[in-house]
Amino acid sequence: MERKWDYYPLKKEFLREEDPEVFRISQLEDKRIKEGIELIASENYVSPAVLEAMSTSFTNKYAEGVPGKRYYPGNQFIDEIESLAIERVKKIFQAEHANVQPLSGCPANMAVYFGLLNLGDTVLAQALDQGGHLSHGSPVSFSGKWYNFVHYHTNEQGWIDMDEVEELAKKHRPKIILAGFSAYSRNLDWKRFREIADEVGAIAMADIAHIAGLIAGKQLANPVPIFDVVTTTTHKTLRGPRGAVIMCKEKYAKKIDKAVFPGIQGGPHEHIIAAKAVAFGENLTEGFQRYAKRIIENARALAAGLMNRGFKIITGGTDNHCMLVDLRPKGITGKAAQDALEKAGIYANKNLIPYDPQKPMITSGIRLGTPAVTTRGMKPSDMEKIADFIDRVVQNIENEEKIKEIREEVRGFASSFPIFSWE
Repeated sequence: MERKWDYYPLKKEFLREEDPEVFRISQLEDKRIKEGIELIASENYVSPAVLEAMSTSFTNKYAEGVPGKRYYPGNQFIDEIESLAIERVKKIFQAEHANVQPLSGCPANMAVYFGLLNLGDTVLAQALDQGGHLSHGSPVSFSGKWYNFVHYHTNEQGWIDMDEVEELAKKHRPKIILAGFSAYSRNLDWKRFREIADEVGAIAMADIAHIAGLIAGKQLANPVPIFDVVTTTTHKTLRGPRGAVIMCKEKYAKKIDKAVFPGIQGGPHEHIIAAKAVAFGENLTEGFQRYAKRIIENARALAAGLMNRGFKIITGGTDNHCMLVDLRPKGITGKAAQDALEKAGIYANKNLIPYDPQKPMITSGIRLGTPAVTTRGMKPSDMEKIADFIDRVVQNIENEEKIKEIREEVRGFASSFPIFSWE
């Protein structure tokens, strides 16, 4: 049965009465979502059930510890909901152990490092300017300040150089080899990463924050059964609330759990864990598999539509939900494109491309993703329309009046779709 919701089911009656100003701002955000095209690859829209779960009374309870071993009394139902979330996520990813308490992706990665490394230990990961993530050893992040990160790179075409990964692993003998990204459009060779880690005696870690939903939806290979530890956020392609999960082999379970609490976190956010459980329940359905497949179909259609209009896509396409657009052939920067697109009601973030000559706050590229537009029920044919909007904005980047005209077209197009649509 197809289910569609235009605005979320929460009526906000108490909010409207008690705090009209917060109510007003929340209504404006609903309107922005309804009238815009969300192409930020790390963003999505949760279902009404997930949204309602976040407003439950589970938010009231302190629950330090794990199910069955809490520091405070009165947690019998907290134990039940958290255990349900754990059971479901383990089933999705075939995990031996899971901790569903991490508050977001960076804290999840921090907990893994805190639990399995000593300060100054070496980690091999993908460079930020090559598609990696801040928490994978950026010098401005805790990870780069506290641990010795060595970074592997992509080739000139934007593909990860696995031979370099192997060479660096043999040279530096890292304690952890980390596979994962925030801006990379191709499949990762999980087996090769595992083999390299085994060869040098390293822990094999994956950060699947961006592609977890595509793995859950059985569209991409699952690294969890073969890796030692895997982290993911729950709010990107998994289409859940803002939060994270750590999955690991049973041999690392105690270290991971103790790293989360009391290592780096206090009381878990059990209302969010309840919402995670709801999302995981959705992830286990055949409908979610169709959704994950459509995300990739839409991404490939959007990439093709842009390339047909003269845009350069790093690696020439995508295997997942996202793509990097090199704007240098168009003679504009990522920041200029981001700002102009936002004026037209299209949301896409500036992003470094491999070997980018621009600074991180300017960039030569933008990152695009299709999870949110797919949630709204858009199909590959709609990606052609979106590619056309993007092309026209770029062509008229200094023409404010033309961009206003495009904004009205975008508003009409986007408003014709519900906020959440799922078969």
